[in-house]
Amino acid sequence: MKTRLAKISLFILTGIIITACDAVKRVPKDRRLLTQNEIIVNGKKEKNEEVGEQLYQKPNSSILGYRLRLNLYNMANPNPDSSYKARYIKNPAKYKRKAKWLSKKQVDRLGKSFYYYGWHNFLKKSGEAPVMVDEKSTKKSAARLKSYYFNKGFFDVKSDYKIDSVGHKRAQITYNITTGQPYVIDTISREILTPALDSLYETTASKSLIKSGNVFKSVDFDLERSRITNNFRNRGVFHFQPTYIRYKVDSLGATKKANVKMLIGDHSYRENDTTKTQPFKIYRISRVNVYSSGPHEKPDSKKTDSVFYNNVWLYSTGKLRYKPKAITDALIVLQDSLFADYKTRLTSRYLSNLRVFNYPTIQYTEDSTGTGLITNIYLSSRPKYSFGAGIDFTHSNIQDFGISGNTSVSIRNVFNGAETLEMSLRGNIGSSKDFANPDNSFFNVLEYGGDIKLSFPRIFPIRIDKIIPKTMIPSTSISAGFAKQENIGLDKENFTAAMTYNWTPKRFRSARLDLFNVQYVNNVNTGNYFNVYQSSYDVLNNIAQNYPVSPDYLDDDGNLTIAQGGANDFITDVESGALVVSPDDFKTVTNIEERRERLTENNLIFASSFSYSKTTKADLSDDTFHIFRAKVESAGNALSILARISKELDNQGKNNTILGVAYSQYIKTEFEFIKHFDMGVKKVLALRAFGGIAVPYGNSNSVPFSRSYFAGGSNDNRAWQSYGLGPGSSRTIYDFNEANMKLAFSAEYRFNVFGSFNSAFFVDAGNIWNVLDNITDERATFDGIQSLNDIAVGSGIGLRYDFNFFVVRFDIGFKTYNPADEKKRWFHDYNFANSVLNIGINYPF
Repeated sequence: MKTRLAKISLFILTGIIITACDAVKRVPKDRRLLTQNEIIVNGKKEKNEEVGEQLYQKPNSSILGYRLRLNLYNMANPNPDSSYKARYIKNPAKYKRKAKWLSKKQVDRLGKSFYYYGWHNFLKKSGEAPVMVDEKSTKKSAARLKSYYFNKGFFDVKSDYKIDSVGHKRAQITYNITTGQPYVIDTISREILTPALDSLYETTASKSLIKSGNVFKSVDFDLERSRITNNFRNRGVFHFQPTYIRYKVDSLGATKKANVKMLIGDHSYRENDTTKTQPFKIYRISRVNVYSSGPHEKPDSKKTDSVFYNNVWLYSTGKLRYKPKAITDALIVLQDSLFADYKTRLTSRYLSNLRVFNYPTIQYTEDSTGTGLITNIYLSSRPKYSFGAGIDFTHSNIQDFGISGNTSVSIRNVFNGAETLEMSLRGNIGSSKDFANPDNSFFNVLEYGGDIKLSFPRIFPIRIDKIIPKTMIPSTSISAGFAKQENIGLDKENFTAAMTYNWTPKRFRSARLDLFNVQYVNNVNTGNYFNVYQSSYDVLNNIAQNYPVSPDYLDDDGNLTIAQGGANDFITDVESGALVVSPDDFKTVTNIEERRERLTENNLIFASSFSYSKTTKADLSDDTFHIFRAKVESAGNALSILARISKELDNQGKNNTILGVAYSQYIKTEFEFIKHFDMGVKKVLALRAFGGIAVPYGNSNSVPFSRSYFAGGSNDNRAWQSYGLGPGSSRTIYDFNEANMKLAFSAEYRFNVFGSFNSAFFVDAGNIWNVLDNITDERATFDGIQSLNDIAVGSGIGLRYDFNFFVVRFDIGFKTYNPADEKKRWFHDYNFANSVLNIGINYPF
């Protein structure tokens, strides 16, 4: 029965697809569907997408040659509402019968239901109407192609087109372009009427983008206008605009050369009904006024208080709420300085970065001298207090059901110096059938914590303006936090504290210095280790079945007990020699015990780090850019000095301690490079490379779990689950695999399917290894260039939906090369049964 139903469903689906695949279904008899555009330039087919973008008409979009959106559109009823009405006009008896049990109003409203109307409307919106050949648009496209090459310096370019029929109601268009030889720039001259501007131009004339011998390109002239305008407006020329720059071009047809003359006239302005001109002036800032208003006051409200501080007039309604220095320190626009656009931008950024004002308004007016500018800065205060709260319902591999909540409060301008104090509390209660539940309560999992953070809009507590000037918009944050788990894993208590400096050395660059970042992890319930790391327990228990283990170590089913300590006692007997096992089993047991000791010991990490990042991404629409990130972190050095001068060194074991806890000592460095290429028509090629290593030394022979690396997951190698890959080629027995070295590489080709739906093909490669630590397993360690054979490769496809403010992502990864597979590494598990589905928010890189 099921087989017959499947065949019937397949038959119906095939019929629907065949019907929809009639591409010209909605094309009128006297029209033709545009199937292809072909651009021939000087006898050769042009494949440059930038040239193709000049055309007004393009064929319907396709995926691997299949016009999905066109076929979706063809499946829709063009007029579902009219069809519904006609159905009952032709059969009034049917309408009458239906109205008896639904009412006439409900029958009429059925025409707007999803079944009759909504489904077809969805298909039309998701689909794409057939693109039909239009002679008028074709002529415009040919003219646009001609203009495109003309702007590239081909002044003698010619263009025409030909429309060919390629089947029933189908046609293609061929555009023929003959460019001729490009014109090159011969002589360059200039005429700048204002002498002061001519002098300013001369200082940067060598940076001109228009040079003798270059091919004439309109884009170079546009960029040169922008360069000159920025130069002038950043050096005091307040009234200058790009429209003042004109070019006179004389082409010499026989020689294919063009003489260029740049013309910059005087400043023109209107006085009453008359347009006048005068030489441009170079302006200085003669006065700076700052007007501040409260969160519920209008910016133009009457100001009743004023303060003069550091050559700045500050006005407010009532007493000024801020220390004058807090505001004046944020101003890059200063009295007696030259007017400059970049100073305006930096001032706006700095004031916004204070987080106590809404985005400021900065205006300039001429003073009575005619050569000075009065700067008026309008600040609107944000509310002093702001509150936030949230609640989530969760499901994870730890808990079957959970409710998490958080609440926060922000207090702005705490000490009247634009400081911000943030406090937050968070909690989670959950239910898990895997954890102990002696009281038989539904909620048997608990996690809670709190954080406090104080931010300063400057370097605190010392001033280092000569090293990090205020133009770099520096800030300082001091934070502390606490979190505790109950009946989760080892029931950790986590204490954190940090002091961080942030600044922007240049535009699109950022730097961060963690002067200190302290973390203390206290494992409260270490006896629960083998309940958490079940894979390690299973291996240990299987080994125990092969030897005469003490009955006291076993439960009624003959398995090692956990709560009663049977598993730990078995390990003690093996390591002490009280129970003799095979060499392989002995090595496995000792490895399990070494890992247990490392993951159950309390950690004290006192680290300092420096991070630097650079991006060329100009805005959200920029799809061709790169990002570089680097970080170096050092931990334990300060505590090492403290331990040496303290009495705690006396009578210690193999590790030095602070307050009874062995501190971690390591150095860690990371590098990441991301490159995006705009492939045109909503297509992007994204590449990523990452490398990181953490080397323990001194007081440590391994890196803390929280500072180690893992592989796999939705933002890494998507063919493996998080913590499921590596280390190296080892087929590890552990639940959470980690190591202290990592390499990761990814390539992703992203493209639009239709509307807000996007897709991607991706390849991920990488792995983790142990290096320079206490791990000796050859399969898990990095021993040189030959270890690169252990790089795992995953590939797959993804589907994404863009909500504009975030993207929901579904990626399915297949194991393409598995270094842990001893039989066949390539494509052995390349199937859906062994694939991994990843769900994520936003793009992986």
